[in-house]
Amino acid sequence: MNILILFIFGLIFGSFLNAVIYRLKSGDGIIKERSKCPKCQHVLGFWDLVPLLSFVFLQGKCRYCKKNIFWQYPTVELFTGLVFVTGLTLNPQPSTLNPQLITFIIFSLFLIIIFVYDLKHYLILDKVSLPAFFIALLLNYYLGRDIINLLLASVIVAGFFAAQFIVSKGKWIGGGDIRLGLVMGAMLGLPYVFVALFLAYISGAVIGVALILIKKKKWSSKVPFGTFLTAATLITLLFGRQLLNWYLTCFGIW
Repeated sequence: MNILILFIFGLIFGSFLNAVIYRLKSGDGIIKERSKCPKCQHVLGFWDLVPLLSFVFLQGKCRYCKKNIFWQYPTVELFTGLVFVTGLTLNPQPSTLNPQLITFIIFSLFLIIIFVYDLKHYLILDKVSLPAFFIALLLNYYLGRDIINLLLASVIVAGFFAAQFIVSKGKWIGGGDIRLGLVMGAMLGLPYVFVALFLAYISGAVIGVALILIKKKKWSSKVPFGTFLTAATLITLLFGRQLLNWYLTCFGIW
């Protein structure tokens, strides 16, 4: 598929994800409700909703109330477009949309919603993670993945998080992370889910310490760990095989 066309589709889907993320919090209907400015509640027209371009031409301000448009909107649009294009690395025939690329795109949509919502609200919604779990199982099964492997990976990661939740009485990790563990296992399977866990904990530790050092966080502060888990899952979907081979080679296991 043409890279530009795929990028444009990504921008459009990114705009849709922004609406989903906002309406999951506001309670507005995802399909039927018209898009509104979050600050003045004015109904937005077509020219206010063109991905990226509206933000540029409006100079980052609402056409009606002149207040700044939140950074999330252009960032999610651009990132989704780039993710769609990056997914071509999974496609042995770049001129076509194959099932593997379509599956990656669907997985990435769920992961982006979870990432942004957890970053903003420190919460992972079951109405997103549970459908993502079942859809991931179905799509990977369609692709020929071993369903037992996927379920085992889900149980291991969710069980690992559940143990932390019980031991810490919910202080180390939240219940939403347990359900996200199911999603990670269903998307990645074994052994790649361990690659994602490794990336998530390493990146979480490095960024967490950095935020403490620059006094943006305290040792007692909460961290939206779901953001690290979803980012690590997305990276592993793209480069999991290479990362695993690199790790095994570095430590002389392979």
